Amino acid sequence: MIDQSRLWDEHAAATYDTPGEGMFAAEVLEPTVALLSELAAGGRALELAIGTGRVAIPLREAGVEVAGIELSEAMIDRLREKVDAATIPVVQGDMTTATAGEGFTLAYLVFNTISNLLTQEQQVECFRNAARHLAPGGRFVVELWVPQLRSLAPGHGGTVEVSESGYLLVDTYDTLAQLVVSHHVRFDPQVDGSREAQLARTPHRYVWPAELDLMAQLAGFEFEHRYAGFDRAEFTAESRSHVSVYRRA
Repeated sequence: MIDQSRLWDEHAAATYDTPGEGMFAAEVLEPTVALLSELAAGGRALELAIGTGRVAIPLREAGVEVAGIELSEAMIDRLREKVDAATIPVVQGDMTTATAGEGFTLAYLVFNTISNLLTQEQQVECFRNAARHLAPGGRFVVELWVPQLRSLAPGHGGTVEVSESGYLLVDTYDTLAQLVVSHHVRFDPQVDGSREAQLARTPHRYVWPAELDLMAQLAGFEFEHRYAGFDRAEFTAESRSHVSVYRRA
């Protein structure tokens, strides 16, 4: 089994934040915070895999009391450079088992992070752990990409997801195990004969929306809504990601 804490080490924590750009851009964070604030309904929120506080910090600044669970000590250290434990308390541990209290009105898991759990059993336990933290009627929000298996050409086991200056993202699939490995290749875009490039690889277990809904049922949740993103766009057959909202019965 892959040790996720080794994947999210000091180097990953130091290079994770991209202030004002990518997933840290205002146009990404503002609708995320708006929807989560509404679903928290004046109560406390719990972020599973809180990371460096990309979402938790602006959500706390919006007036929502936030706590977190995070496996990586390095990611927590990076979070602590921004806010103290009194502002956003964090429990270090596995999001399938760690306990951060109870009575939350919202638990959430963003940016495909549930796919870091590499077995179906672990993913189901993540739902169950979220349910244990929530008050009756509390919501669990999961942001996840839709598997792009239609992009696989016959006889090929991978797809090029991003190709831009200095960066290449290739996903390779094991369709029997529902596993995908993302290969991140960073290089000097100047064609000068240099062979140097940096390669990082991250494994994931991809989950179909219908399978995610069944996991929710097993944990005592009721399906409430599915959007194409935090901007609440309509989810369609062409959507490449989704934000799913479940309610604890």
